[in-house]
Amino acid sequence: MKTLYRYRFQCGILSLLVGLLGLFIHLSPQTFLHSRIYIAFMSTIPFAALLALGLTLLIVAGELDLSFPAIMAVSGFCFSSISQATASPVLGLFGALATGSLAGLCNGLIVVKIGVPAIIATIGTQFFWRGTATLLADGLAVNLTELRETALHHILVGRLFDCLPMQSLWCLVIALFFWMILNRHIWGDDIRFIGDDITTATMMGVKTDNVRIGLFITMGLMSALASVMVCLEMASWWPTQGEGYLLIVFAAIFLGGTSVFGGQGTIFGTITGSIIIGILEAGIISGGLSGYWTRLAHGLVIVVSVSVYAVALKTRRT
Repeated sequence: MKTLYRYRFQCGILSLLVGLLGLFIHLSPQTFLHSRIYIAFMSTIPFAALLALGLTLLIVAGELDLSFPAIMAVSGFCFSSISQATASPVLGLFGALATGSLAGLCNGLIVVKIGVPAIIATIGTQFFWRGTATLLADGLAVNLTELRETALHHILVGRLFDCLPMQSLWCLVIALFFWMILNRHIWGDDIRFIGDDITTATMMGVKTDNVRIGLFITMGLMSALASVMVCLEMASWWPTQGEGYLLIVFAAIFLGGTSVFGGQGTIFGTITGSIIIGILEAGIISGGLSGYWTRLAHGLVIVVSVSVYAVALKTRRT
């Protein structure tokens, strides 16, 4: 009973996922009782989930990054241009990861060392990196169909046994790694400590600046990795890449129980939240509603999730 109470939130969000699936199966059995829809989910949800994993650690530490969609764009451009120039997508991958890390480092230095609030700093870098990607590409998309037969394509987004999307396996591996960091490593303790009270954490000897900058770099890396996977899956890069992910990533994180105030968050919750957000659009459309309802649902999820946590926190304090 104590174990059940301890994991009550995880049980709650898992029950929400099961209930939502049950509702969609009832409304549209011809869609949700077929394996194809779940294979489609496993090919699309991991992109947002990877972004949500990186951002979860950052929000737990009390920070924020709104620039990751633009980092996806500029990293994706580096991947596509280097891959085509060298005929080596592996070099393109390293170039993209280096670009994402550099962008994350810039965010970290601006926020941590200069002292600009994260929301302001990352709004600014969002415009900067988006503009950089658009200028470098001259506003044009890049066709990457030649990468479909490469080893990197098969490794990152291929189909295992001609069925299972590889990106879903990579997402699970990275989620497990992040869970180990957050729950079984001293860096995870430092992240939670900083999110709870950065002043106390500093006084206790935690290298708060290094941890926070490291988290921004990690977010840049995750943005770059997600971008490369999207480029390979879609066999193209476009200047507006990443624009549709901002709302759904935040919705998944807050639905998963990560506190907007910092100090609280779970990897399990983020993954489950990503799945729920990922199936919402398909469920809404298959249920006979317009796709325009999806944005309304995402916004409602964010507002309700944050409000519920705020009320719970207020009740706990009183």
